[in-house]
Amino acid sequence: MRILITGTSGQVGRALREVLSARGADELLCPPRAEFDLAQPASLASALDRFAPDLILNPAAYTAVDRAEDEVELAMTINGRAPGVIAQWAAGRRVPLLHVSTDYVFDGSGERPWREDDPVGPLSAYGRSKLAGEEAVRSAGGPHLIVRTAWVFASEGANFMRTMIRLARERESLRVVADQKGTPTSARSIAQAIAAILAQGTADLPAAFAKAEGLVHLTNSGATSWHGFASAIVDGLRQRDIAVKAAAVEAITTADFPTKAKRPANSQLDLSRLSTAYGIVPPTWQEALARELDEVAPSLR
Repeated sequence: MRILITGTSGQVGRALREVLSARGADELLCPPRAEFDLAQPASLASALDRFAPDLILNPAAYTAVDRAEDEVELAMTINGRAPGVIAQWAAGRRVPLLHVSTDYVFDGSGERPWREDDPVGPLSAYGRSKLAGEEAVRSAGGPHLIVRTAWVFASEGANFMRTMIRLARERESLRVVADQKGTPTSARSIAQAIAAILAQGTADLPAAFAKAEGLVHLTNSGATSWHGFASAIVDGLRQRDIAVKAAAVEAITTADFPTKAKRPANSQLDLSRLSTAYGIVPPTWQEALARELDEVAPSLR
């Protein structure tokens, strides 16, 4: 099977390449942006003709949430239009497509975790662009699975964990928002769960995708706030004898830390469908964090 993975310079794309390669995937196609540029949707169909994949995994995205408020068109092109082109190509050839989306398609109201069939209502340009991508993938009519995730981090790349590690080593105190709740999710956990889904559908991926009605939520288990996540990161550094300058992590409100894009206050995603359809129960976010900290720790000593 020829598997095309987009965005392998990003966190989830990189993790997918590593996990699938380790599991002996037949042939992984991981084109650089110069050969498969989602900012140029008109070029994608001909590129797909050249690659001729049997399966497409699309974690690539425009993820600069605040900048998207100023680059609305670019975000919509990459996150909305490009997935539509990919989905149309895939549908015409009955090639299964797995597309990665986000908790930002919801408005963040309420207290309970969001289910797949809950009404959407994005608050930001980024969220609207990702919702447009979901709709384009569905409307193409081909075999697909949309995987919504949230609060992604990894031992490499630009992410909240890496930022907190840097700031904890530079500053005497940290101020982190405590009234936004969600689930920190490692790119590795996402890739492992996706690999498990693909393994279940070896003989018939369209049928495997249909088991979740083409849409499933996937995060690590449990929930916390950004403040709770930051505190766990700093505590984890100390436990690994990493020098930390920050003596405290102060809890602040969203109003204390204004951003250009509005964030959902409640980003928890319900994982019931993931368990029911595929029997997958992801590790807790604390377990995922420990693994990533173990990986990054040697470079910090």
